[in-house]
Amino acid sequence: MSESWIVGINPVQAVLKEGAERVRELLFEDGQRNPRVQGLRDMAKARGVDLRPVSREQLEAVSGGARHQGVAARCEASVAATESDLPALLEAAGASALVLVLDGVTDPHNLGACLRSAAAARVTAVIVPKDRAVGLTAVAHRASAGGADLVPLIAVTNLARTLRQLKDAGLWLTGLAGDTGQSLYSLDLSGPTALVMGSEGEGLRRLTRDTCDYVAKIPMPGEMESLNVSVATGVALFEVLRQRGALK
Repeated sequence: MSESWIVGINPVQAVLKEGAERVRELLFEDGQRNPRVQGLRDMAKARGVDLRPVSREQLEAVSGGARHQGVAARCEASVAATESDLPALLEAAGASALVLVLDGVTDPHNLGACLRSAAAARVTAVIVPKDRAVGLTAVAHRASAGGADLVPLIAVTNLARTLRQLKDAGLWLTGLAGDTGQSLYSLDLSGPTALVMGSEGEGLRRLTRDTCDYVAKIPMPGEMESLNVSVATGVALFEVLRQRGALK
Protein backbone atom coordinates (compact mmCIF):
# COMPACT_ATOMS: atom_id res chain seq x y z
CA MET A 1 0.00 0.00 0.00
CA SER A 2 1.51 3.34 -1.02
CA GLU A 3 1.80 6.15 1.49
CA SER A 4 2.05 9.92 1.37
CA TRP A 5 2.88 12.74 3.74
CA ILE A 6 0.36 15.47 4.53
CA VAL A 7 1.90 18.47 6.26
CA GLY A 8 0.68 21.71 7.79
CA ILE A 9 -2.03 22.41 10.34
CA ASN A 10 -5.03 22.85 8.04
CA PRO A 11 -4.30 19.87 5.72
CA VAL A 12 -3.61 17.56 8.67
CA GLN A 13 -6.78 18.73 10.40
CA ALA A 14 -8.77 18.04 7.22
CA VAL A 15 -7.48 14.49 6.84
CA LEU A 16 -8.09 13.72 10.52
CA LYS A 17 -11.68 14.91 10.16
CA GLU A 18 -12.49 13.34 6.80
CA GLY A 19 -10.30 10.23 6.67
CA ALA A 20 -8.66 9.46 10.01
CA GLU A 21 -8.64 5.76 9.13
CA ARG A 22 -5.97 6.57 6.52
CA VAL A 23 -3.62 8.20 9.04
CA ARG A 24 -0.90 5.83 10.21
CA GLU A 25 1.13 8.22 12.32
CA LEU A 26 1.20 11.86 13.41
CA LEU A 27 4.60 13.52 13.71
CA PHE A 28 4.90 16.73 15.70
CA GLU A 29 7.85 18.92 16.56
CA ASP A 30 9.13 18.03 19.99
CA GLY A 31 8.85 20.93 22.40
CA GLN A 32 6.58 23.06 20.22
CA ARG A 33 3.77 24.72 22.17
CA ASN A 34 1.45 25.83 19.37
CA PRO A 35 -2.07 25.23 20.76
CA ARG A 36 -3.38 24.28 17.31
CA VAL A 37 -0.77 21.53 17.01
CA GLN A 38 -1.73 20.37 20.50
CA GLY A 39 -5.34 20.25 19.33
CA LEU A 40 -4.32 18.03 16.41
CA ARG A 41 -2.45 15.74 18.77
CA ASP A 42 -5.58 15.41 20.93
CA MET A 43 -7.73 14.76 17.86
CA ALA A 44 -5.33 12.13 16.55
CA LYS A 45 -5.09 10.41 19.94
CA ALA A 46 -8.89 10.27 20.20
CA ARG A 47 -8.97 8.55 16.80
CA GLY A 48 -6.36 5.98 17.73
CA VAL A 49 -3.55 7.45 15.65
CA ASP A 50 0.02 6.88 16.81
CA LEU A 51 1.86 10.05 17.92
CA ARG A 52 5.59 10.59 17.53
CA PRO A 53 7.64 13.62 18.66
CA VAL A 54 10.43 14.43 16.20
CA SER A 55 12.96 17.18 15.53
CA ARG A 56 12.35 20.09 13.16
CA GLU A 57 14.95 18.56 10.84
CA GLN A 58 12.97 15.31 10.66
CA LEU A 59 9.80 17.19 9.79
CA GLU A 60 11.61 19.13 7.09
CA ALA A 61 12.90 15.89 5.64
CA VAL A 62 9.37 14.50 5.09
CA SER A 63 7.71 17.76 4.07
CA GLY A 64 9.21 17.98 0.59
CA GLY A 65 9.75 21.72 0.93
CA ALA A 66 6.21 22.46 2.09
CA ARG A 67 5.68 24.62 5.19
CA HIS A 68 4.93 22.04 7.85
CA GLN A 69 4.09 24.30 10.86
CA GLY A 70 5.40 21.65 13.21
CA VAL A 71 3.13 18.77 12.19
CA ALA A 72 2.95 16.00 9.56
CA ALA A 73 0.74 12.97 9.04
CA ARG A 74 1.90 9.73 7.40
CA CYS A 75 -1.12 8.49 5.51
CA GLU A 76 -2.22 5.63 3.37
CA ALA A 77 -2.54 7.22 -0.04
CA SER A 78 -6.14 7.94 -0.95
CA VAL A 79 -7.58 5.89 -3.78
CA ALA A 80 -7.12 8.06 -6.84
CA ALA A 81 -9.92 8.38 -9.34
CA THR A 82 -9.08 7.12 -12.83
CA GLU A 83 -10.30 7.78 -16.34
CA SER A 84 -12.65 4.83 -16.03
CA ASP A 85 -14.38 6.51 -13.07
CA LEU A 86 -15.30 9.62 -15.04
CA PRO A 87 -18.53 8.37 -16.69
CA ALA A 88 -20.00 7.34 -13.34
CA LEU A 89 -19.04 10.67 -11.75
CA LEU A 90 -20.69 12.59 -14.59
CA GLU A 91 -23.81 10.43 -14.48
CA ALA A 92 -24.15 10.92 -10.73
CA ALA A 93 -23.77 14.70 -11.08
CA GLY A 94 -26.29 14.94 -13.91
CA ALA A 95 -27.33 18.47 -14.83
CA SER A 96 -25.21 19.91 -12.01
CA ALA A 97 -21.96 18.49 -13.40
CA LEU A 98 -19.09 20.95 -13.03
CA VAL A 99 -15.66 19.77 -14.17
CA LEU A 100 -12.39 21.67 -13.91
CA VAL A 101 -9.75 20.89 -16.54
CA LEU A 102 -6.19 22.10 -15.96
CA ASP A 103 -4.21 21.95 -19.19
CA GLY A 104 -0.60 21.74 -18.08
CA VAL A 105 -0.39 23.52 -14.71
CA THR A 106 3.18 22.97 -13.51
CA ASP A 107 3.38 24.88 -10.21
CA PRO A 108 2.35 22.71 -7.22
CA HIS A 109 1.11 25.79 -5.34
CA ASN A 110 -1.22 26.58 -8.23
CA LEU A 111 -2.49 23.00 -8.43
CA GLY A 112 -3.15 22.98 -4.70
CA ALA A 113 -4.96 26.32 -4.81
CA CYS A 114 -7.09 25.10 -7.73
CA LEU A 115 -8.01 21.96 -5.80
CA ARG A 116 -8.95 24.08 -2.80
CA SER A 117 -11.30 26.20 -4.93
CA ALA A 118 -12.66 23.08 -6.63
CA ALA A 119 -13.51 21.49 -3.31
CA ALA A 120 -15.15 24.70 -2.10
CA ALA A 121 -17.26 24.79 -5.28
CA ARG A 122 -18.17 21.07 -5.04
CA VAL A 123 -16.64 20.34 -8.41
CA THR A 124 -17.47 16.93 -9.87
CA ALA A 125 -13.87 16.19 -10.85
CA VAL A 126 -10.58 17.91 -11.65
CA ILE A 127 -8.87 16.62 -14.79
CA VAL A 128 -5.17 17.02 -15.56
CA PRO A 129 -2.89 15.49 -18.22
CA LYS A 130 -0.43 12.86 -17.04
CA ASP A 131 2.42 14.50 -18.96
CA ARG A 132 3.77 18.05 -18.77
CA ALA A 133 1.87 18.81 -15.56
CA VAL A 134 2.60 18.70 -11.85
CA GLY A 135 1.28 15.83 -9.75
CA LEU A 136 -0.12 15.83 -6.25
CA THR A 137 3.10 16.54 -4.35
CA ALA A 138 3.33 17.37 -0.64
CA VAL A 139 3.50 21.06 -1.60
CA ALA A 140 0.37 20.79 -3.75
CA HIS A 141 -1.44 18.85 -1.05
CA ARG A 142 -0.61 21.45 1.56
CA ALA A 143 -1.67 24.31 -0.71
CA SER A 144 -5.02 22.59 -1.22
CA ALA A 145 -5.77 22.96 2.53
CA GLY A 146 -7.48 19.57 2.50
CA GLY A 147 -9.19 20.06 -0.85
CA ALA A 148 -7.09 17.28 -2.41
CA ASP A 149 -8.93 14.78 -0.20
CA LEU A 150 -12.38 16.09 -1.11
CA VAL A 151 -12.47 16.26 -4.91
CA PRO A 152 -11.58 13.53 -7.42
CA LEU A 153 -8.35 14.30 -9.29
CA ILE A 154 -8.09 12.39 -12.57
CA ALA A 155 -4.87 12.27 -14.60
CA VAL A 156 -5.57 11.34 -18.24
CA THR A 157 -3.30 10.11 -21.00
CA ASN A 158 -5.05 11.96 -23.83
CA LEU A 159 -6.61 15.27 -22.82
CA ALA A 160 -8.23 15.98 -26.18
CA ARG A 161 -9.98 12.62 -26.10
CA THR A 162 -11.22 13.28 -22.56
CA LEU A 163 -12.54 16.69 -23.60
CA ARG A 164 -14.53 15.02 -26.38
CA GLN A 165 -15.81 12.53 -23.80
CA LEU A 166 -17.06 15.42 -21.68
CA LYS A 167 -18.84 16.92 -24.70
CA ASP A 168 -20.43 13.57 -25.53
CA ALA A 169 -21.71 13.43 -21.95
CA GLY A 170 -23.52 16.75 -22.49
CA LEU A 171 -21.09 19.21 -20.90
CA TRP A 172 -20.35 22.55 -22.52
CA LEU A 173 -16.64 23.36 -22.55
CA THR A 174 -15.51 26.90 -21.81
CA GLY A 175 -11.82 27.69 -22.10
CA LEU A 176 -10.33 30.72 -20.37
CA ALA A 177 -7.93 32.97 -22.29
CA GLY A 178 -7.11 36.66 -22.25
CA ASP A 179 -6.88 37.16 -26.02
CA THR A 180 -10.56 36.86 -26.89
CA GLY A 181 -13.40 39.37 -26.97
CA GLN A 182 -15.94 37.07 -25.31
CA SER A 183 -16.58 37.86 -21.63
CA LEU A 184 -17.06 35.00 -19.19
CA TYR A 185 -19.97 36.92 -17.71
CA SER A 186 -21.87 36.93 -21.01
CA LEU A 187 -22.04 33.14 -21.20
CA ASP A 188 -24.77 30.87 -19.87
CA LEU A 189 -22.92 28.57 -17.46
CA SER A 190 -25.97 27.23 -15.66
CA GLY A 191 -25.99 23.84 -17.42
CA PRO A 192 -23.47 20.99 -17.25
CA THR A 193 -20.13 22.78 -17.61
CA ALA A 194 -16.42 22.11 -17.91
CA LEU A 195 -14.07 25.02 -17.31
CA VAL A 196 -10.74 24.60 -19.08
CA MET A 197 -7.73 26.50 -17.76
CA GLY A 198 -4.35 26.76 -19.48
CA SER A 199 -0.82 26.55 -18.14
CA GLU A 200 0.87 29.38 -16.25
CA GLY A 201 3.04 30.53 -19.15
CA GLU A 202 1.50 29.55 -22.47
CA GLY A 203 -2.17 29.24 -21.56
CA LEU A 204 -4.39 26.85 -23.49
CA ARG A 205 -2.72 24.60 -26.02
CA ARG A 206 -4.06 24.93 -29.56
CA LEU A 207 -5.79 21.54 -29.71
CA THR A 208 -7.35 22.09 -26.30
CA ARG A 209 -8.58 25.51 -27.29
CA ASP A 210 -10.03 24.27 -30.58
CA THR A 211 -11.97 21.57 -28.74
CA CYS A 212 -13.74 24.06 -26.45
CA ASP A 213 -17.24 25.23 -27.31
CA TYR A 214 -16.43 28.74 -26.08
CA VAL A 215 -13.28 30.67 -25.26
CA ALA A 216 -13.85 33.54 -22.85
CA LYS A 217 -11.90 35.98 -20.75
CA ILE A 218 -12.30 37.48 -17.31
CA PRO A 219 -12.52 41.24 -18.00
CA MET A 220 -9.59 43.14 -16.51
CA PRO A 221 -10.43 46.82 -15.94
CA GLY A 222 -7.14 47.48 -14.15
CA GLU A 223 -3.57 47.65 -15.41
CA MET A 224 -2.87 43.90 -15.26
CA GLU A 225 -3.45 41.79 -18.36
CA SER A 226 -4.28 38.52 -16.62
CA LEU A 227 -4.79 36.71 -13.33
CA ASN A 228 -2.80 33.86 -11.84
CA VAL A 229 -4.34 30.56 -13.01
CA SER A 230 -5.49 29.59 -9.52
CA VAL A 231 -7.13 32.98 -8.96
CA ALA A 232 -8.81 32.84 -12.37
CA THR A 233 -10.03 29.33 -11.55
CA GLY A 234 -11.70 30.53 -8.36
CA VAL A 235 -13.35 33.47 -10.14
CA ALA A 236 -14.68 31.25 -12.94
CA LEU A 237 -15.92 28.45 -10.69
CA PHE A 238 -17.89 30.81 -8.50
CA GLU A 239 -19.38 32.57 -11.51
CA VAL A 240 -20.82 29.18 -12.45
CA LEU A 241 -22.22 28.79 -8.94
CA ARG A 242 -23.62 32.33 -9.00
CA GLN A 243 -25.47 31.64 -12.22
CA ARG A 244 -26.86 28.43 -10.79
CA GLY A 245 -28.17 30.22 -7.72
CA ALA A 246 -25.93 28.15 -5.47
CA LEU A 247 -24.54 31.07 -3.46
CA LYS A 248 -27.71 32.12 -1.68
